[in-house]
Amino acid sequence: MTSALVRFPPYPIRGVRVLHQRQNCAPQFADITVDFEPAAEGFAFQVPKGLTVEYEPAEDLPRFFAAIAAGIREQLSLPEHGVVTAARVVLRQIRAHTLGSHDLAFKIAGCLAARKALEHTRGPRA
Repeated sequence: MTSALVRFPPYPIRGVRVLHQRQNCAPQFADITVDFEPAAEGFAFQVPKGLTVEYEPAEDLPRFFAAIAAGIREQLSLPEHGVVTAARVVLRQIRAHTLGSHDLAFKIAGCLAARKALEHTRGPRA
């Protein structure tokens, strides 16, 4: 018996916040808040105009945004989640630190945000 794939997200999931922080010889820091909105089909990641981020050098920010999107997309496309992605994901807030913020930290934060949103739709487990 196979179960039918479920569209994700089934309803808006707003304010999904992830603080990914690791202190070791290769520190990682990424703090993001995203909204997941139902879409007609596919996956779209949006960074609203006017989103401010206090981080230098500002040239790194587009890479961080792309890493967040890649992490979310990767997590949602895993077959074990059994979902068909039809989502518009909007970045609402981002914090970065000069020490520890890099592409990998933001990709991990994106993965964690998608997991959190998926758990939200499945509710508590018995």
